[in-house]
Amino acid sequence: MGPLNALDAYLIPVIDGVAYGLLLFTLAAPLTLVLGAGGVLNLAHGSLYALGAYAAALISDGSWTSLALAAAAGTLAGAAGGGLLSTALIPVTSRGHLTQALLTFGVALVAGAALVLTFGPDNLRPTVPAGLDTTVSLAGHRYPAYRLAFIAIAAALAAGGWLVLARSRAGARLRAMVDDPQMLACLGTNPRTVLAAVLTAGGALAGLTGVLGAPIIGPGPGTADTVLLLSLVIVVVGGLGSVGGAVAAAVGVGQVQSLGVVLAPAWTPYLLFAAMAIALLLRRQPLPAGRNA
Repeated sequence: MGPLNALDAYLIPVIDGVAYGLLLFTLAAPLTLVLGAGGVLNLAHGSLYALGAYAAALISDGSWTSLALAAAAGTLAGAAGGGLLSTALIPVTSRGHLTQALLTFGVALVAGAALVLTFGPDNLRPTVPAGLDTTVSLAGHRYPAYRLAFIAIAAALAAGGWLVLARSRAGARLRAMVDDPQMLACLGTNPRTVLAAVLTAGGALAGLTGVLGAPIIGPGPGTADTVLLLSLVIVVVGGLGSVGGAVAAAVGVGQVQSLGVVLAPAWTPYLLFAAMAIALLLRRQPLPAGRNA
């Protein structure tokens, strides 16, 4: 097999890695923003994705209207979950990451048990909308049209999030909270309000991502744990609180997951955690401390 044929053989896994990485980035971005801005470690974030994925499986029946309804339901459920988490975290925001982790991990366990009791222990299969439930030709290979559409949507969401963070007044407040929350408070903005808004918006994004990403990582008993674990790897490898680093890490994790299955399937899980261990050893960057708001 020549070099061009070898590259051609890996085209589909590479595209899969892009789709997978963008999905994980939309999940990891709110985690890294909350950690960087408020010093809050949220281990219940994966449950909000699972809520959206279940909404997609239950509501979407292949029509565009049902997909829109599922997206609205997943977004609202995620936003409500993020808002409830922000309220629950108020007493423990300044008590360290262990307390935050225990609280949010307990919420994740309760949410996971509730989802299994409600929807059953089996993995559900979401229905892809008509028109995207097909394949397209890429360099002589057939590739799912829905995944290409998801890549475009996830890239648009990432670009929109960057614009909000870099160009809007809300983004300016968030950046100010990262740099100096006390000064932000002196200027009349309560840091707790900013943190609650980030948790709520992040929950809404997680719920929407769950709906759109359900055909890639579908709803099931282990969905929340899987996406949370991979998101935490991205947060650590990309640099705590760094959105740009999270983008690079997400694309890298996506490629490791997709190409690793082809090149070295037995080593794929270990490669991810080896990368995280190396990043921790080289960076030696502590978690941002919880702040008094």
